Formats: sequence, C-alpha cells, structure tokens
Amino acid sequence: MLKQNYINNIIKISSIFLFLLQFSCAQHKKRENIIVASAGKIESLDPAQANTLRTLQILSALGDTLYKLNKEGNLSPNLASGLPIASKDGLVIDIPLKKNITFHDGSIFNAQAMKFSLDRFMKIGTLNYLLNDKIEAIEVKDRFLLRIKLKKPSSSLKSLLTSVNLTPISPNSYSNYKDKFNNKSFIGTGPYLLENFSSNQQIIKPFKNYWGKKPLNKGIDFINYSNSSTLFGAIKAKEVDVLISNSIDDVQRLTLNNMVKNKKLNSGEGEPIEIGYITFKSNKLPLGNKTIREALSYTLDRELISQQVSFGTREPLRSIVPPQLHKKELFPWPKYDPNFARSLLKKEGYCEADILTIPLTFRSNVPADKLLALTWKDQIKRDLSDCIKITLNGIESTTVYKQLSEGAFEAVILDWTGAYPDPEAYLNPLLSCNEIKNNTCLKGEAVFSGSFWGNNEVQELLDKSEELEGEIRLKNLIKVEQLAAKGSAYLPVWLVNPKAWSLRDISQPEFSRDGLIILKNLKRD
Repeated sequence: MLKQNYINNIIKISSIFLFLLQFSCAQHKKRENIIVASAGKIESLDPAQANTLRTLQILSALGDTLYKLNKEGNLSPNLASGLPIASKDGLVIDIPLKKNITFHDGSIFNAQAMKFSLDRFMKIGTLNYLLNDKIEAIEVKDRFLLRIKLKKPSSSLKSLLTSVNLTPISPNSYSNYKDKFNNKSFIGTGPYLLENFSSNQQIIKPFKNYWGKKPLNKGIDFINYSNSSTLFGAIKAKEVDVLISNSIDDVQRLTLNNMVKNKKLNSGEGEPIEIGYITFKSNKLPLGNKTIREALSYTLDRELISQQVSFGTREPLRSIVPPQLHKKELFPWPKYDPNFARSLLKKEGYCEADILTIPLTFRSNVPADKLLALTWKDQIKRDLSDCIKITLNGIESTTVYKQLSEGAFEAVILDWTGAYPDPEAYLNPLLSCNEIKNNTCLKGEAVFSGSFWGNNEVQELLDKSEELEGEIRLKNLIKVEQLAAKGSAYLPVWLVNPKAWSLRDISQPEFSRDGLIILKNLKRD
C-alpha cells in the first residue's frame, strides 16, 4: 500500500513537473499570430454599418477600396485599374476595374459585384447620405467597367471612393442581406479573411489567393478590452503585441512614449484625422443666442487644456478640419480672450447679478472627455466666475449618440473622424442642412450633430464646392469654415494623431493616409 502511494506521488510530481516544463516552453515560444489590442467591442463587421475606428481598422484588412490616396495625397488605383474617367459635363464617371480578383468565397470581383455593394450601401448604410446626395444611378457598362451617373457634378466623389465603408462585398455571400446588415461575418477581397468573430475578439488569417502584396505575418488576433488600464497593463506585461491609441488615458500614453524613448517599445504615428470639439445646441435659449455662443468661443484656453489633459500630445485646434486637408494652417475660430468674452456676456445682461449656467455633457467612457470637462470648468471658475458657471454631466457614449438629434444636450464634448480624407468629410456631417428656418436646421446632418445650426450661405457654398476642383475648391471650403466660426455652434478643441505601440520584436506600425494601421506590414522579428 505504501509502495503504491509512493508510486502515485511520483507520478503526480512528474505530471506537475511536465506541465511546468511545457508551460515554461509555451511562455518562451513566440506567438504565431500578432495580437493587436484596442478598447471597446465590435458589434458588426458590415461595412454599411461601420462607424468606429476599431471597426474600420479590421475592415481595412479584410477588404479593399477602389482607390487609395498615396503619400502625396493623390488618388491611386487599387481595385480600379485606372483613374476615374469623367464626361465633359461631369455627370458621368466611368471606373475601369482590375481583372482576376476573387472574393474570399471564390466568386469573381467585377462591375456587377461593385454595383451590388454600392447599391446596398445607398439603401441601408448608416452613412448612406454620402452617396445618396450625389448619385443618380449605378450601371454595369461592361464586365469590368462601372458607370456612375451623378445628380450633379461632384468633385468630392473621387476622395469618397477611398472610403473603407465602400469596400466591395460578395453578392453570393450577401444575397440574403440586400436590405439588412450581416453583422457576424465578412466576405471581401482583402489580404486577410475572417476566421473567427465575437464582439471581444476577431481572428483574421492571410487570404492565400489575394491579388496584391501578401501579408508579412501569419495572422492577426484583435483583442478588445473594456478600459484603458487593462490595455496599458496588457502591453506592459507583453500579453499583446500591438496597442492602438484610441481610448488610452493620456497619462498612460505619456508613459508608453517614455518606454519608446527608453527603447522598451516601438511606436508609429499617422497624420492627424480626429478632431475633438464641443457642440452647442443653437435652437433654444440660452445658446440659441448667437452672441452667447460667440462669447463661449473666447473662453477656451486650448494650450492649457492640451498640457493639463494630454501633456501636449493633443494639438490645440481652431478649425473643424485637420489642417493637412486644407493644405495650409487655418485658424477661423478665435484665440482665448476671457476679457472679450466678459464684454460680450455683459451686453446680453449676464455677469455679477446674473450668472450664465452651462450644463456640459461628457462621454463617461472616454477618459479625455472628463479631464477636458473638469479643466474647462476650473478654468472658467478661475477666469470668468463672475459671468459663467459650468455644471457637468457624464453619460455613456452610445446614449449620447442616440440622443444628439433629440436636442438632449445644451453643450456636449464629441470627436469626429472623416469617412475619407477630404475637408467635405468634416464639414458636411456637421454643417449641411436640407431645410433651414431662421438659422435653425430642421432637417439634415446638422440635426444629427446636435447643433441644429443652419446657414443658407454655408449650404450654397457646400453645394458649389462640388462643381469646383483644386485650389478654387479649397478656398470655397475655407469660406464655409469661416462662416461656421462666426455661427459659433461648434467649438474645436484639439487634434489627435493616430498612434500605435508595439513590442520590440514587432515591426514599427505604419499608418495609411486615412489614419489606419497597415496590418499586413506588421511582422515579427
């Protein structure tokens, strides 16, 4: 009996030793897939529904666009075989397509597949106004020649064709999803195909029959964590290989940057494409008073906020369009001037006896929002406590987005990333309006943005810009921004560069012109 117990103990000890040995080997064995981490869940991989940076990031690896923008900012054919060919009147655009390209399900990519994808987006896409306002009809001119008929000439359409939202999908695999979203799968033409999907993790593998440059890695595991601290801890513990900057606390961002300086991490940075701003509800008093909104535009000390909230990593911004898209620095919104703000408020009967109270809403799950709100509140208390008082209200972001068009918020902190790299992709979603009455937007994108501000001259200039090209068009769009600054329904705060950090045995992350990591270029040493 004792002998048997002895033998059993030896077996147990051997088993434990073998497990520890295997575990130790597994710990030191290099991961095959590269693990990329970001914050938040991905509920849908349907390009017609995609509206978050993390979703667009994975779709950019699973699908292709007709065109890309090169380093010089010029249109470059991708799935298209050449540049768009426009008719003399600008109402017809022909797009030649590459041949011998297959979808992940083995079906052929052609003009019919591209038409199916665009028609579907125009019917059910959450951003379908981008196309519906421009396109009259889409036709298959030849098997590999797509024809787009426009309602009126559109100079912005070319840039729009670089949008990840318009990546083609297989008509074979989406035949039952012509008028509804397909959330849990994706069948496109991209360098990767989807192997597994859940809201917290997505696994993609190289597509063997990909027509273009093959991935330099064996696959990507996307891990979605709930908060910044978990993300930060994961890369410090080397549990993930690449960390995307969205939703990382700025204190932790600073620590990561110091780790790069000390050669403990690699990092890559793209051109700034995200703007942070405050929206004022302009259709109801007190912020329905233009002078009060104008006064508020002088109350924001952007340099102080940039330093206190982000340690200078978020660049102060006095425009609602990233400067590189105008190809020049532009400052339509005024500098910080509390004394001038006080003089404007006094004209409207505020200060001393009557303090203007502004309820400011921030997204409770976005770390920088709360810090911005607290810093602005303290700054107002320091400089203009005799005129203004700010009260704070934190609400989860999905609730904020749902209630914006209902006019639920007097002032709310938001951010925006254009669907494609063009000034119009920032101006139209904030300013365009189909029905305007007394500078109030009754129907249009300005309603969905929560500002309800409308201006007939702004709308005329936005419409006119579609007929213009080059420098003349940019000057026209600058006029739009200048008018928007006078309207003071928005208060731009800062500009955010997309950034990613990687472990030392992973290559430096590279970014495309639309602010997304080029996942197929990531490789393990």
